[in-house]
Amino acid sequence: MEIKKITGEHFQTEVTEAGMPVLVEFYSESCSPCKAQLPVLEAAAGEACDVKFCRVSVDDDPELALRFHVTVVPTMLIMNGEKIFRTITGFQPLEDILEYLEM
Repeated sequence: MEIKKITGEHFQTEVTEAGMPVLVEFYSESCSPCKAQLPVLEAAAGEACDVKFCRVSVDDDPELALRFHVTVVPTMLIMNGEKIFRTITGFQPLEDILEYLEM
């Protein structure tokens, strides 16, 4: 499953109306841990087929980052509908990501 880059304009459709759990990563292009996190999330997306993966650039969409109180990147939210089940900050290895997704 691919990781879809979204903005606040598409957040409701892609995340809150997805009808399944969604991991949303807030990242910055200039962030080294964010760059390291991407291949880990791609691997997780390949294994967790019952979870949708999205990315939001805090540089392109600071309002959305502010809405979710994102002050550190990478920050990952595991959501289902409007509900946030878990907030994860900093680089996370694949094993931890997969464990977090076992809700």
